[in-house]
Amino acid sequence: MTERDVIVLGIESSCDETSVAVVKNGREVLSNVIDTQIKIHELYGGVVPEIASRNHIEAISRVAKTALEEAKMSFSDIDVVAPTYGPGLVGALLVGLSYGRGLAYALKKPLVGVNHLEGHIAANYITHPDLEPPFLCMLTSGGNTQIVYVKDYCDMEVLGRTRDDAIGEAFDKVARVVGLGYPGGPKVDKLAQQGNPTIDFPKTHFENLDFSFSGIKTAVINLHHKNPDVNKADLCKSFEKTVSQILVENIEKAIKQTNLKTIALAGGVSANSYIRNEFLKLEEKGIKIYMPDLKLCTDNAAMIASAGYYNFISGKRDNIDLNAIPNLKL
Repeated sequence: MTERDVIVLGIESSCDETSVAVVKNGREVLSNVIDTQIKIHELYGGVVPEIASRNHIEAISRVAKTALEEAKMSFSDIDVVAPTYGPGLVGALLVGLSYGRGLAYALKKPLVGVNHLEGHIAANYITHPDLEPPFLCMLTSGGNTQIVYVKDYCDMEVLGRTRDDAIGEAFDKVARVVGLGYPGGPKVDKLAQQGNPTIDFPKTHFENLDFSFSGIKTAVINLHHKNPDVNKADLCKSFEKTVSQILVENIEKAIKQTNLKTIALAGGVSANSYIRNEFLKLEEKGIKIYMPDLKLCTDNAAMIASAGYYNFISGKRDNIDLNAIPNLKL
């Protein structure tokens, strides 16, 4: 660990949120400004990459200025510039990354590119000062579903991943089919609270820790097409129950495999109230459950700054020509 405070400027623009944050020592958030494009993309039923990129360009300088003002700092107070460089939409990524590269060059400060998925995991470090590796992380988002063995802050191993659709993608598709619109996850969660899990949907199991959500997604679509008058709240509740069971069953297998009894949730889908409650039930079995504050589950720059800090103190530095990698893996 470094002996003095390290102030990291995190930059996030991988999808439809433009965010800049100032974080001290990886855990203390001094500011976390998020400019969301949800209202813009609602009109199209999903994120339009070209529109997202254009809006990032318009917002990035303003958001960075506000983040510094809220942190009561200037650019000269920043020690490290940490932009997301993947995974995500390549045009969107390039906006935040280019801004970060230019800033690091102008300020003569270290540039530390951050894997967006590491950022989601690091959101837990902000919410929980006591959380330290090793632990297992259930990472669920619009583009990813993974069980990650976090051996150390910058040493991770993916133990299981989806073989087809990510869980967040399945939520969005279900929302679209039943007419809820975008963003699907929060709307399915809200409607499901009015329903009962009366419908049995299929679960796909593998011998290892991999996932598959294409089957249940197709089952929901087929059921709705055959019976358009099906109770939509019950459908959403039944879908939530089934995917939650899949997640919990696999994490229990991972616990037995690794003998780790500390679990963290991460990613946008970890904001789902049913999933959070189902994982909390594991505490009755002696498993410690960590989950980020709701505002840190979705894309934000504070989590990126936190991950950037741990990469920085581990010695990571990137060249000024760092490029975006839209399909970056953990």
